[in-house]
Order: sequence, then C-alpha cells, then structure tokens
Amino acid sequence: MPIPDPFAHLDTVSLTPIAYIRSCYPERFGIPRQAGLVESAKAAIVFPNTDLHWHSLRGIESFSHIWVIFLLHGQSFTKFRPLVRPPRLGGNKSMGVYATRSPNRPNQIGLSAVPLDQVEQTSEEILLHIHGGDFLDGTPVLDIKPYVPYADAIPSATSAWADDADPLLPVVWSPEAMASLTSALTRDFQETQQVISEVIAQDPRPGYERRKDGQAGQEWNMRLAGLDIFWKVEAGTAIVTRLFPVSSSDPIPKPQP
Repeated sequence: MPIPDPFAHLDTVSLTPIAYIRSCYPERFGIPRQAGLVESAKAAIVFPNTDLHWHSLRGIESFSHIWVIFLLHGQSFTKFRPLVRPPRLGGNKSMGVYATRSPNRPNQIGLSAVPLDQVEQTSEEILLHIHGGDFLDGTPVLDIKPYVPYADAIPSATSAWADDADPLLPVVWSPEAMASLTSALTRDFQETQQVISEVIAQDPRPGYERRKDGQAGQEWNMRLAGLDIFWKVEAGTAIVTRLFPVSSSDPIPKPQP
C-alpha cells in the first residue's frame, strides 16, 4: 500500500516580504558565513512607515536580540543538491545539506540572531538598527521574532565538527591602503577599517584556499562599505594592499583568485 504524501496538496507556498535589509555587503563574497562573526558590521531592517508596521513592531525595542527570517535572494544555484562541501571542512568533504548552513537549500530561507541596537522612525521608514549580521544588501525579510534567552539558548547543545569558531587570520594594512582609506573617508575611517579587517580575518576565500598562503602575485578583491578592496595572504597574514572608492556606475567585481 503506498504511503500518502501529506504535502501533495501543497504545490507551492507564497510568502510576502515584510521589509528589506540595508547592509554594507553589496556582494556575497566577503559576507561572514554566520551571524555574529563580524560584530562591527552595521545594518538596518527597513519597513515602510505605516501604521500597520508601526503597530506590528510595538514592544520590539524591549528585546536585546531578534531572530531574522530572510530570503537568500542573491544565490545563483540552478538546482538543489543534497550534498554540499562546508568550508569548515576544507571544501573537500561532503555533508548532507540539512547538516549544514549552506545557502543551497530546497527553500532558500535564512535564519540569523542579531543584536537590536535601536528602533528609529523617520517620515518614510521604520528602521531596526542591528549589527553583526550576515545579510546581503537588499535582502528580503520574511519575519522577525524576539530572541528569548530562556527558550532559545541551549547551553548543553553540541555541534560536532562546528563546535568552535575558526581561527582568525591576522590582518595588516599597507601604507598605500591606509592612505587611500583616510583619503576616501574624511570621517569614520577607523570604523570602516575595523569592518574590513574583521571581514578579511574570517578568511572569506573558498574552503580549499583557507589557511594557506596565496600564490606569488595572487590577490583577492571584494566590495564592502562603498570601497573596492584588494588583499593577499603571505606568511599566514592577510595584507590589505590597496582600495578605491566605488563609483555608482562600476559593476560589482568578481573575486580574483
């Protein structure tokens, strides 16, 4: 006797975004692989300023952290693959997708817990200011929920091969890169430098490249916080070599291996 499919009547499920995220990450390369790894990266969840949204957010400011359920809209996967290669395992060992946080999922939904810094209302928008997220700029938000420590924190939880954060890559800046940063940003350059350094310290290169020195002359580049940033890895240290302000007409570059 065939086993009935309880979801046979659900061909599709329609979800409508409630907001979007304004983030410093305009491209996927460089986004931390988990929330909470780049604490200095600021973002905002942006709602239209309507009575409906204002009332829906009443009381959210009393929580220090929130869960953000979002759409992984910037992915380029053409089909679902049940096995993926987590960067944590060097990119050369396969795991079932449900045992990982890979964005290549049958339903491309993400879930992150982030600190809520401030709720701001302007004439046109309601902004939930957050930091430490892992969101691509423009990410559609499907829902938010308060983080409730007594229910959400599980001190006894274990996670096998993902128990601890990866070691950080030391980051130094060349004099040329530092001069370009201070020239491009007349203020807040130290804050931007901190974000860039924290992102590179996570070693966003593919898993098979991580914890290795680059080849002679090899540079990586990424776009972050309105800057095109170039860096290399030598003797176990990442060196920011140069950077340039982004023009609004510039296409987003692909990482250069």
